[in-house]
Amino acid sequence: MARKKISTTVYITQEQSENLKLLHKKTKVPVAEYIREGIDLVLERHKDNLPGQISFADKR
Repeated sequence: MARKKISTTVYITQEQSENLKLLHKKTKVPVAEYIREGIDLVLERHKDNLPGQISFADKR
């Protein structure tokens, strides 16, 4: 089941836009999917800064 998506505005450079369009043309994957994937990568990289529960292993 797909998650509900919300609309937002993001400003990217002309070069980023052109490269995403080329990538889409070659792979047929929507540009929006690549943007969501990029956001997921950033969130994973910075997950230490996100609020959440502390696991028992972290309480040493």
